[in-house]
Amino acid sequence: MLLLLVAGLSPAQDETPRELTVTVGKSLLVDSPVNIQRIAVGNGDIAEATATSPREVLVNGKAPGETSLIVWQQNGNRLIFDLTVLRSTSKLEAIRREIRADFPGQDVTVDFENDQPVVKGTVRDLTTAQRVLDLVSLLGKPINFLRVTIPPSDTQILIKVRFADVDRLASQQLGINLFTGGIGNTSGVVSSGQFTGPQVNGTIGQTGTTGAPGAQILVQNPLSIFLFNSNINLGATIQALEAQSLAQVLAEPNLLTTNGKPAEFLSGGEFPFPNLQGGGLGLGAVTIQFREFGIRVNFLPTITPRGTIHMAVTSEDSALDFGHGLVFNGFTIPALDTRRVNTEVELADGQSFVIGGLLDNRTTNVLNKIPGLGDIPFFGKLFRSRNVSKQNSELLVLVTPEIVRPIPAGAATPDLNRPDSFLPPNTSSTPPQQPPPSLTGPAPAPITESIPMEDLLKATQAPQGAGAQAPTMQFVPMLVQPGTTQLPAAPGGAPPATPPAATPPAPAAPAKPN
Repeated sequence: MLLLLVAGLSPAQDETPRELTVTVGKSLLVDSPVNIQRIAVGNGDIAEATATSPREVLVNGKAPGETSLIVWQQNGNRLIFDLTVLRSTSKLEAIRREIRADFPGQDVTVDFENDQPVVKGTVRDLTTAQRVLDLVSLLGKPINFLRVTIPPSDTQILIKVRFADVDRLASQQLGINLFTGGIGNTSGVVSSGQFTGPQVNGTIGQTGTTGAPGAQILVQNPLSIFLFNSNINLGATIQALEAQSLAQVLAEPNLLTTNGKPAEFLSGGEFPFPNLQGGGLGLGAVTIQFREFGIRVNFLPTITPRGTIHMAVTSEDSALDFGHGLVFNGFTIPALDTRRVNTEVELADGQSFVIGGLLDNRTTNVLNKIPGLGDIPFFGKLFRSRNVSKQNSELLVLVTPEIVRPIPAGAATPDLNRPDSFLPPNTSSTPPQQPPPSLTGPAPAPITESIPMEDLLKATQAPQGAGAQAPTMQFVPMLVQPGTTQLPAAPGGAPPATPPAATPPAPAAPAKPN
């Protein structure tokens, strides 16, 4: 509370304005030696004045700004004041103390310009700048003039993924087929039916009109053991095979990206497959889609405050499988033999984790026998056939992240072992290239110590659409009428012929899930 004494003045001095200052939320008393007749304030939103006694006026500051206060005295004098209402500095000082305590050594100043807080200075990173703005926003919407020190380059992270797949297959086949072509002038074959036996045409021992044998024995499997005794006209084929197969797949894709940015790697291709679109009355168009296959790696690395690398990893190894495909309008559409791992792991630099593993053992035993004859002790084995198949599959997916730095300028870069040299250039032995800095002079990139906060935010944000995960399939605008086998022409080729009129298709079988 302030007290201001104002002496009575002559009329010639009444028009001289006086300076009067009060703070928002504070009050000021103006005393007059003469009784006050009336008072007025130019802007009631900035300040208010109330007569507390015939010779005393109470002035309250409401909002920052400037206005006028006029006091009329009974002797005819007028007292004119230029009233200035100042913003309270207690809250401003509290914010300044908070900034100095939380961000020591930071060059940050906070002031008011036209009743709005203005923040100026230079901070070390965007996080500090945002926290300073959050504090100053308690005073109102701040005007941001902060600058941010240029951060160092992003950390480069290399992920090594290793797919190891081993498939083993072992099979054993054992069976006997008996045949005769002349016992009792009767030819025939005794077989369990599991393995194909010989075919006997005619009767062994008889001759035709040309003197040629009257019977033929056709053995379809040349790997069988063939036995025949002409004295008793009895023969046998023995199927005794053992087979072993081994398939090994080793893929080691490496992928490099920066901290917090996604990366994708694909080594394979795309294959087309039809997709039936909905239509009225059971009629629909068929669009051709392309689906990717091969070795694929998607991952998003983030360096944690603990110094470890947190990764969201999706690894996939797929191949075309024509054995489990389907035939659509005469075209074979392959299936996909896929091994996929989708997980999140956290590793230190250079550590490794097995993020996926599979051990699959299968044994299949098929036994066929002739009823009755196959149950005879000891001799019954002649009328039995056995097929034993054993399959072993092992899969291992290993990931190793590493924090790496670029190869120094002028150092040798990795290269492939080329089995043969390429053709020499057409014009000269030196391919066209940019002249070296020794001829053009150095061209260093401009580097500044700090830039405005808004510019740094724009530089760190990815362009529109960048960083988004690429679609796993593409759609080609091609329509095929149901019941036809018309395929689109190659890009740039002649357009396909007009398909014949469509006929109502038969009820479609349930679609095979992808």
